[in-house]
Amino acid sequence: MLGTLRSDGFPRISPVEPRFFENQLWIAGMPNTTKFRDLARDPRFCLHTATVDTEVKEGDAKLWGVVDDVQDKALHQRFAQALFDETGFDIRGEEFDHCYRADLTGGSAVEVGDGHMDITIWKPGEPEHVVRKH
Repeated sequence: MLGTLRSDGFPRISPVEPRFFENQLWIAGMPNTTKFRDLARDPRFCLHTATVDTEVKEGDAKLWGVVDDVQDKALHQRFAQALFDETGFDIRGEEFDHCYRADLTGGSAVEVGDGHMDITIWKPGEPEHVVRKH
């Protein structure tokens, strides 16, 4: 799930399928959507796994940062080809309205097991920090 800020300042949660491409995290999708208009106006975002298990047996993760809208047609073509090669979904030859490269400013992950919960916190330039809760 993608968290953005609406024009009125309230948060918006939207489904999204971010992808790793050329060693970077990318957020791309259907053109002219509200989530991408949000990012064009305010580049701050949060990504969160769509957790449905109340016991969090499979873990949970969040990433946050800012995006940069990369308008590079050659990159868009490579992205579309890689997407087709990996998934069969074909957007080759289509114009990209937005193609956001994510610059991560932090993240966290939750793992539950053996009567405790470990929360791993990461920020660029700092070692991971683990908080254990019982």
